[in-house]
Amino acid sequence: MAQKWRTGPNQRKTAPKALNEAALEELALTYVGRFATSRGKLAAYLARKLRERGWEGAQEPPIEGIADRLVALGYVDDRAYAAMKSGAMQRRGLGQRRIAQTLHQDGIDAQHAAEAQPDVSQRWEAAERLAKRKRIGPFAAALPDRATREKQIAVFLRAGHDLQTARRWIDAQPDEMPPPPEDWD
Repeated sequence: MAQKWRTGPNQRKTAPKALNEAALEELALTYVGRFATSRGKLAAYLARKLRERGWEGAQEPPIEGIADRLVALGYVDDRAYAAMKSGAMQRRGLGQRRIAQTLHQDGIDAQHAAEAQPDVSQRWEAAERLAKRKRIGPFAAALPDRATREKQIAVFLRAGHDLQTARRWIDAQPDEMPPPPEDWD
């Protein structure tokens, strides 16, 4: 991986200074001060900074210790992050599967991810937002042909919705809102 250093016309290329514990903690505080984050994302950020800049200490870098300390201080809250991220994704029209994948990638444990998952009515509202944004089903000008229908199903599936939901929205007549399935879990 190539290092990226900014240089002007009269400047020498110098590597960034290797990190010590104080600098690593300062990076962590700056990061959590600027971004809503999870413990897993914070640890990944610190590990990336260590790869880029190096470590000057003899002992192992205290990534986990710094992350644990910021969690204990309340600067990082996985439960609140999961709820915020899940809500934002639902408002964009994304489905349950996509939300679960994102929370897993962000290092949210299974318990917090399950608590943040949308309920049935929220999942249906998210599907409606997606259909409205993409002009599918009741928001379309006309019924789709076969090729368009397949593309619309793919849109719903990529967004994390299940096939049953996608079909209900795509099969809806223009200006006719489909009812949510009664057997939805």
